[in-house]
Amino acid sequence: MMRLALTTVAAAAAALLATALAPQAPAPFSYVALGDSYSAASFVRPWTTDGCGRSEQDYPHQAARRLGLKLTDVTCSAAEVRAGLLGPQSELKGPPSVPPPGGWAPKAAQIKAVTAAADLVTVGAGGNSVGFSEIVETCVKRGLASFGTGTPCTDHYARGGGAAGLDARFTALEADFTALLKEIRTRAPRARVAVVGYPAVVDSSAGCGWGSWHQLGTVAKGDMPWLDSVERRLNTLLREQARRSGAVYVDTYSSSTGHGVCAGAEQRWMYGIKDSLTGPGEQSDPPSELCRSIPARGEACTVLHPNLRGATHQADRVTEALTALGASRT
Repeated sequence: MMRLALTTVAAAAAALLATALAPQAPAPFSYVALGDSYSAASFVRPWTTDGCGRSEQDYPHQAARRLGLKLTDVTCSAAEVRAGLLGPQSELKGPPSVPPPGGWAPKAAQIKAVTAAADLVTVGAGGNSVGFSEIVETCVKRGLASFGTGTPCTDHYARGGGAAGLDARFTALEADFTALLKEIRTRAPRARVAVVGYPAVVDSSAGCGWGSWHQLGTVAKGDMPWLDSVERRLNTLLREQARRSGAVYVDTYSSSTGHGVCAGAEQRWMYGIKDSLTGPGEQSDPPSELCRSIPARGEACTVLHPNLRGATHQADRVTEALTALGASRT
């Protein structure tokens, strides 16, 4: 009996020693994603129904699956850098486009998700801060009034009454983004940070037709180069912010040219103003009253966001960037 007991103890000790000496699988990298609807891939099924419209096919989810990362995704549609990332967000736009009775509950500042445990952080925001959706709406209205002739939106923003307001928004965004990147560094000093730029929306007017709501609706064709210049100006600001803070800039624009909203159906990586949904599943977005009034077929007023092809393209670029920052496949 004594010999058996000693043998059992010895075997157990050997097993414990072998377990202790065996190589342990490394813990997955902790990845926090901050951003707006372009980062959340709003209108790409399936999405959350909390007012943020965050898709399981957005680039944070796709990159995390590819690289085996532990993801915290707090991206949210309509988020601005100041009201959304640095501070709470009360204005939520979905999808779903029609809010529940009483509306959605406000969201806490996204920056709160960044802690000292974060290994990787991506930031994709700024379009709402400069009012890109409002700019498009203005261009739609002015293009309708001019019956698609001339450059009515360019005249308003580049040479008219809208110029000062737009410049002020860019100036405010620069200050807010500087504060955001500084706060990320303070909260997660060892994290590697990537700033994600915006993909091409209207890099070319070729293929766009006036009055096509699957594209830019009644935006005058002459205004499309100016719209593109606003996006390039925004990406330049984001690239410079990344450089100043020591973050990596992820360029999704260059590799998406030729796939903007004016491209052919099989080449288009962007939703038009009103369009059919993409992504797995059968999730739908009952249109709002305003959306129903637009004379075009389409499941939702998707208003110039990446479709599934576009979200996957973003994920390709972000995956490359995170891999270069040290995230490895498991």
